[in-house]
Amino acid sequence: MKATILLVLILGLACPGWSAVISGDYVETRSANVYTGPCVANAESGLTGDQAILAWRIRKGSWQGVKLDGLGVVGVTKAKATLGDPYGNPYPAKSVLIVDARANPRQREALESFAQTMAPELLRNVVTVESAPIHLALGEGEAHGSAELQAGNLARIKARPIGAKDHLCGNEHVYYPPLTQLSHAMPAYTINDEFSGSGLGVNWKINGKTNAFVGHFSYDDAPQR
Repeated sequence: MKATILLVLILGLACPGWSAVISGDYVETRSANVYTGPCVANAESGLTGDQAILAWRIRKGSWQGVKLDGLGVVGVTKAKATLGDPYGNPYPAKSVLIVDARANPRQREALESFAQTMAPELLRNVVTVESAPIHLALGEGEAHGSAELQAGNLARIKARPIGAKDHLCGNEHVYYPPLTQLSHAMPAYTINDEFSGSGLGVNWKINGKTNAFVGHFSYDDAPQR
């Protein structure tokens, strides 16, 4: 029995690509309202909602055997149509990846792989990879549901919980789900949603929309085959 346990431990150390849980914080914004009613969604469909920012901060865990505690990665994308619209095809999309400036070369590769695995279609066609300081913080306690992201001078998000005065038509719900797998998510109100980088042919600055998700992820890094 002891020999079997020892063998398992040895194999686990020798195979860093074996399953491991990676978890952390997440914020996402879209150029269309995600928490809304059909009246607003129908008015925006096909006209907007083709831009998005997805940001992850790894609290703890490894990806493909590379430890990523405390590091962040951001994906910024421009699609062909409204993301999440069942009647349109937003792909292929083009994207920019922003990796944490503190990452070493192996961590940088792991962060890129992690983001593309979490949003495979959306981040498949990366036109450029940037390096920048990334700060992502989610509110706690009374500030639960708020988030702040700063990715150098390339991308910024500031979001707060949705309040009673943020309802336009009275029958709002989560019309578009998040663009990636999450263990918990809640819609949020965007105070500032900004991308000022290059590569996508468009920059934007959006505020005053219920176009954000704030949440957490917990993902099983299964062996890559």
